Amino acid sequence: MGAIETRLKELGIALPPPRPMPANFIPATVLGEICWLSGTIGTVVNANGEHVVPTPGKLGREVTLEQGYASARQCTINHLAWLKLALGDLDRVQRVLKLTGYVNAVDGYRQAPQVVNGASDFLVEVLGPERGSHSRVAISIAGIAFDAPVLTEMVLQVRP
Repeated sequence: MGAIETRLKELGIALPPPRPMPANFIPATVLGEICWLSGTIGTVVNANGEHVVPTPGKLGREVTLEQGYASARQCTINHLAWLKLALGDLDRVQRVLKLTGYVNAVDGYRQAPQVVNGASDFLVEVLGPERGSHSRVAISIAGIAFDAPVLTEMVLQVRP
């Protein structure tokens, strides 16, 4: 078990099985030292083994800031599951370069950055500031598939 998986274990986090692709795309593309992760949502696995959105809806209506923050955090956990699948070893991650967070929100919602902090804070908590700090975009949008409150995508530097 590598350092990143040990850190996840210390935090009491078990990576879920990777979420199946809902369309014709792959979870990650690696070219040299760069890894692009497809957008993912904050699903959890229920008792039937299905990936479900625990708190569907829009920020500013059905979903609170705290629930949105938790959803962004879960997006990152799901990204780590995809990374483990794509790379075989999470310790190949050298640095998170960019995180883009899309927040499903009511018109005029202004707290997208605070919601996406759920993903950013978690990356630094797990990877440390050297590897986990990143550039970022946080955008409020009109809707996300499966009525998910948050969708994130990432670009990382990885060891070949």
